[in-house]
Amino acid sequence: MFADFLKNLVAPEPEPLNDSDARLALSALLVRLARTDGEYSVSEAARIESIISARYGLSTTDARSLRGEAETLESEAPDTVRFTRAIKDAVAYEDRIGVIEALWKVALADGARDAEEDALIRLAASLLGVNDVDSAKARQRVANAG
Repeated sequence: MFADFLKNLVAPEPEPLNDSDARLALSALLVRLARTDGEYSVSEAARIESIISARYGLSTTDARSLRGEAETLESEAPDTVRFTRAIKDAVAYEDRIGVIEALWKVALADGARDAEEDALIRLAASLLGVNDVDSAKARQRVANAG
């Protein structure tokens, strides 16, 4: 189902993602983060749906469907580097900061910080080209909104 999408991600010079594929890549990155600690909770899945619904103006049904596609893609996809590279190429810097905020929302959805999730967010921020200061501010905004 995702063969062409994955083929593009692993290409030496991938084509920029269209809006639909960028949504899918971001959603799959959120799923990857949620699964990082070995527990993909109902609250994390609900938080992912909430994030993608708000970010893309999707109905609850459409957000749930996109999350389901993202779960499948995440399980078939090779690595986090290619997800983030695809997102970086498709998304403006300010919006990439929003991606970091979305990752923190998922990481904190279960009420606990996990070292593996923290490490994945640090990696994603670096690969997205989001500097440490903006990444820290994104985490603080999410934690304070809480």
